[in-house]
Amino acid sequence: MRQTKVAQRYAKAIFDLAVETSKLEEVKQDVDLIQSVQNKDLHLMFMSPVVKGEKKIAIFEAVFSKHIQPLTQSFFKLIFSKGRSVAINEIISAFIEKYRSQKGIELVELTTAVEVSKDIKDTIAAELKENKLLKGKSIEMRSKVDPSIIGGLIVQVDDQLFDASIKHDLQVIKKQFIENMYISKI
Repeated sequence: MRQTKVAQRYAKAIFDLAVETSKLEEVKQDVDLIQSVQNKDLHLMFMSPVVKGEKKIAIFEAVFSKHIQPLTQSFFKLIFSKGRSVAINEIISAFIEKYRSQKGIELVELTTAVEVSKDIKDTIAAELKENKLLKGKSIEMRSKVDPSIIGGLIVQVDDQLFDASIKHDLQVIKKQFIENMYISKI
């Protein structure tokens, strides 16, 4: 079950509090750290309705207390004590979305057939910044490799998709052959 309204409310609360206390950057770093932990058992425990809030708080403190701000720690204690840990991933995502919006950062997803160098990513980011769609915004680029596109690249910004892949070109050519647009239609 999606907890979007709950996530939005909690994300707004921590975001507003971080802005009010001038600790937005520190809280963002803390949230990034918490999100970066790739321990499946830890995530399952936080999401579990069976594990009591006090136990979740104790485990959270044991794992993160030396690495995060007291403000962030208090916020996550509140989430666990109120039984909202089911929405923890959505709260984190909503907070990051609010942070990007506040800072004018646009998330760009780059898909290529092979891993590309940082220089190429920087060139693509510079070209995108010249585009009127992203003019004046900062870019956070996520890249992934998908060998099925054969070559070229796919760039996604919000709900806009720019597909310059060979796979896409081949699909267009295939469609043209199937339609056979070179034979006049009577």
